[in-house]
Parts: sequence; C-alpha cells; structure tokens
Amino acid sequence: MSGAGESKHSVYMEWAKTRSQARFSLATSGLSSVPLSEFPVRLEDLEITAAGAYGYRPLQQRLARHSGVPEDCVVAATGTSMANHLAMAAVLEPGDEVLIEQPVYGPLLDVADYLKARIKRIPRRFEAGFALEPAAIANAITRETRLIVLSNLHNPSGALIAESTLREIGEMASRAGAHVLVDEVYLEMLFEKAAPFSFMIGKTISLTSDNPFIVTSSLTKVYGLSGLRCGWVLASPALAKRMWLLNDLFGAVAAHAAERMSVIAFDHLEQFRERARKLLAMNRALIDSFLDSRPKLECFRPPAGTVFFPRLTQGDPEAFFHLLREKYETTVVPGRFFELPQHFRIGIGGDTAGLRAGLERLGAALDDFEKQ
Repeated sequence: MSGAGESKHSVYMEWAKTRSQARFSLATSGLSSVPLSEFPVRLEDLEITAAGAYGYRPLQQRLARHSGVPEDCVVAATGTSMANHLAMAAVLEPGDEVLIEQPVYGPLLDVADYLKARIKRIPRRFEAGFALEPAAIANAITRETRLIVLSNLHNPSGALIAESTLREIGEMASRAGAHVLVDEVYLEMLFEKAAPFSFMIGKTISLTSDNPFIVTSSLTKVYGLSGLRCGWVLASPALAKRMWLLNDLFGAVAAHAAERMSVIAFDHLEQFRERARKLLAMNRALIDSFLDSRPKLECFRPPAGTVFFPRLTQGDPEAFFHLLREKYETTVVPGRFFELPQHFRIGIGGDTAGLRAGLERLGAALDDFEKQ
C-alpha cells in the first residue's frame, strides 16, 4: 500500500506489464488468447459508434441471461478490474471499514487503499487449503464494516469457497449492514461442476430486502477474450444504478466495436467454453504430473482453474526467481505480490507446448537451486 507522498498505483500490475514477459512465461493467469481467425465475426457485424446510453442493450440482455439475473442488476464494465473498482467506489467512503482476504490479488487491496478505506484482513491459510473460515470473518466483522472482499475461485490459490460458507458470510454481512464483493472471474472454469454464483445465493437470504452480494466477472480469464474488455458487475438495482452514474467519471461510454464483438462472443460461448475445457484438461495433467515429481515443492491443488500457488521449502525465493528468469528464461509470479514471499503463482492457461517447456525449465531451475 502506498503512503503519503507516494504515487497511487498497483505494484503488481506494473511488474506484470514490465517484468513478467519471458521466453517461457508461466506468469499469465488467464487462458491463451483466441486469435481473430477463430472468432466468428464479419466486418458487416461491427459499427464504430452507437448512441450514448447506460449499457448497449443487446449486450445487457446477454449478460443478464448468462448470469440469470434481471437486466437492471447488471453493470457492464471495462474488464473485471474496472468492475471491482466501480463496486468498491460505489460502496465505500473514506474511513469505511473493509475486510479483505489474505493472501489477495494485489489490485483488490490497492483499490481499497486508494479509496482510503480502513482495511482489516481475513486469513486464508495454506495449511487449511486456503479455505475461508466463517469464524475468522465473525471475529473481524463489526457494525462499522461496509464491505467484505473475496475471490472465488481464490486468486492466487484457486481454492473454491463452499456454498455453505458463502451463505454464512452473506448472512453475517446482512446483519451488519455490509456488502460482500466476490470476484468470480475464474469461477466458470469449473465447467460442468459449476458452483452457483454468489449473487444467486444472496437472493435467498431474507434478512434484508437488499442482496448483500456484489459479483464481478468478465470474459477474460475463462474464455481467452481479454481483448474485448467485457466485464460486468451484478448488484441490486439501486446499487447498479449508482455504479452506472459513477462510471460517467471514468469511462462514460464503452468502445462500441468491442460491445458488438462481446455480443457475438456470448452467442458462440459454447465454442469458446469447449476450447477452454480441452486446453485445461491437457494442461491440468501436465501440472499434476510436474507437482507429483517435486516432493520438496508444497502445493495446494485447487479443484479447477488456471492458477497454482506452490511454496518453496528452502532458500531465498527472490534468488530463485532471479535464477529462473536469467538462466532458464522463465517467469512465474513472485509470492511477494500476494503477501506470501515463499510462494509463487504458476499459470497453466497457455498453449500446452509452451506450458510443457516452461515446466521443464522450472524443474531444472529447482534442481539447480536445491544444489546451491
């Protein structure tokens, strides 16, 4: 977090944009990008400009249908990052108390800091498989808590929050008059084992007329469609309207060609889902085999997703990351960006050949490092 006189920015995003690239990158957390040759678009399907409005109606309709909610509960946003910013900014005032999971995806913490919230942490312990423990939230939540911030699947570990746990958290938040923001950008990677969206669980909590859950997601991570910047927020209608008005300060209107292409993406989503399912099935076998062969590398294995968060059991992690990058031309995400410096995050969503080559170099670097 930044202090007085320091520039407000995301240290992780700066690293991701300037230092994560390498000949063999295991640092990317999403699926490999869909090339234009595989995207079913015709030039005549596109337009550059549309009349200004709060959402492009065809896209709003598809987002609502995809999420199983009314259209007035949906706010389109420029990716999940802006969706998270809008959600937090619509709920928090300077000095408000916010509970945030730990470890956490860095930009979530950065936004809360930028908004001058009072931040308290909720532990997700490696020894417990990064599970959320309702008792920890019960001990932390107060009448001053305005927001609880979570990710599901968890970033960086990939852990799934149990439906019963989400219900307990929603009920606690309702009693305190707080909201629960759940970043669900990885959740659809469960595919046929899909868990219910948190927003749907919130609709069944009768302690308040207002749904305690706010959900964010996008087409980026699961479907390899990062370039469309198609993100969204699910929220109660009054809160959704507040976010639309707030977005006038940031984005005003979206790039209309991207809106049109996002509509096409939703109309062919099963094509992109099947691509993702096949790629991750092959890549999951590779990472499982790699971890089986590395008894000194401790790792919780998530039920699904593209991220793994192993822990080094010996040595200086920064020295290892330097060796991996400089000698083996391979990058992972250092755990310091998630507040656990002995860990590192591996992304398995790239092409299978590249993942195989990257894991081979990661293994060679580990062997080299263990001899030092």
